[in-house]
Amino acid sequence: MNIVSDGVAEERAAEAGRKFAELMRVMAKLRAPGGCPWDRRQTFETIKPYLLEETYEVMDAIDRRDWQGLAEELGDLLLQPVFFAAMAAEEGLFEISDSLEAINQKLVRRHPHVFGNATAETPEDVKLRWDEIKKGEKAARGAAAEASVLDGVPRNLPALVEAEKISHKAAGLGFEWPEIGGVLEKLQEEAAELARAQNEGDKAHVEHEIGDLLFTLVNLSRFLKVDPEQALRKTNARFRRRFAHVEKQAGGELADVPLERMEQWWQEAKGLEN
Repeated sequence: MNIVSDGVAEERAAEAGRKFAELMRVMAKLRAPGGCPWDRRQTFETIKPYLLEETYEVMDAIDRRDWQGLAEELGDLLLQPVFFAAMAAEEGLFEISDSLEAINQKLVRRHPHVFGNATAETPEDVKLRWDEIKKGEKAARGAAAEASVLDGVPRNLPALVEAEKISHKAAGLGFEWPEIGGVLEKLQEEAAELARAQNEGDKAHVEHEIGDLLFTLVNLSRFLKVDPEQALRKTNARFRRRFAHVEKQAGGELADVPLERMEQWWQEAKGLEN
């Protein structure tokens, strides 16, 4: 890891500041009378989906190790908070400088081992202190106490991510299997319940049991310290590569190819990865 000097960091900050100011000017012109009809029509609700879309495009660039693409995608992602802040400023809600000030203060406040006299020897120490400071901040603001420890996990997260976070919260309070055998038994139990639901032909029950099975798989991943989202993304990537090989072997037309032949090409694709 290349740690830059304070002087270099200052130069980079100054250059980034100039570019950021330019982006704000461009956005202001787009939103101003006589600007872009599309940009002027947007609201918080209409822009919100783009925030998620751009986030996933950033993740895709990282997964592909496309660093030039990542630089561009980060710019697209950065546009989203600038857009939100521009709309907020127009309505007199807040300025983007308020957002920048808030995150700067938060980072300093939650890293007393860097900016203060506290000590933290391990990443675990840092996480523990971070959570303690966060809890104190909420109390100082007079924020209502959460009815459940799970209330701190946003409900609009992707389902796989939400499942990992709420199970992690519950496990942190002792609601956890003592060893992995219990998780594996639960997995078998849920698979058996899904099979029974499928035999009953009750679609709502099948959906219920598939949800339980997926949640248990997330717990197994957490127990094994594997990121389930990342694991599934890698599996998706493998499937894409292997299926592309099958399509290539078939000349792009699969409708009339026997399943046995496609399976043979699939196994070939697996062999090429080893």
